[in-house]
Amino acid sequence: MGSKDEVFDDRYEAGRRLAEVLLGRDLVDPLVLALPRGGVPVAYEVALALGAELDVLVARKIGAPRQPELAVGAVAEGGEPMVDRAFMERIGVSEDDLADTIRDEREELQRRVERYRGSRALPSLTDRDVVLVDDGLATGATARAGLAALRPHRPRRLLLAVPVASPRTVEALSGEADEVVCLRQPAGFQAVGQWYRDFTQTDDATVLRLLAEARGRHPR
Repeated sequence: MGSKDEVFDDRYEAGRRLAEVLLGRDLVDPLVLALPRGGVPVAYEVALALGAELDVLVARKIGAPRQPELAVGAVAEGGEPMVDRAFMERIGVSEDDLADTIRDEREELQRRVERYRGSRALPSLTDRDVVLVDDGLATGATARAGLAALRPHRPRRLLLAVPVASPRTVEALSGEADEVVCLRQPAGFQAVGQWYRDFTQTDDATVLRLLAEARGRHPR
């Protein structure tokens, strides 16, 4: 894994480290969007440091039939499902095979949007520098779907910011965002949690508390 100083204490510390880099980007009217749930504590610290508005962009992984942990794509709110057709072909999965899974994930996505944002619409992105934040990238499926869903809103710049990611994923996503900001791209990357001392699952109560605190600083 490397020396201990390469590992983040927790998502909050990772967010503060990420913010140090983003502060040098001269962002214009920044909006920080977190991929929940794990991205929220990271994004909270980024938004706090930038003095920026914070919200969530909900995305759901699309798992292979009978292998839900094997991501073949993702869908983000406001966007169309994005699947890796080459990978699907390798594992013998057709689009018809995914129809039920995609329907279920769309329903769960909408439930989570309502839980995290209620009746509020996604903030305006037009002509703003938008920073999409997660706690790390393995396959990058949800981040890719999120970026694709945000681009039609015509942000001034669209950045993807994460503390740690697979080097291959960063390269693959570099064409989807105007800039990918990633603090660690370890050659030995296997899983995001490998690079955190505390990778306790972020629960809904924490997500709602952090979003409420952030809205208190930037009421709309």
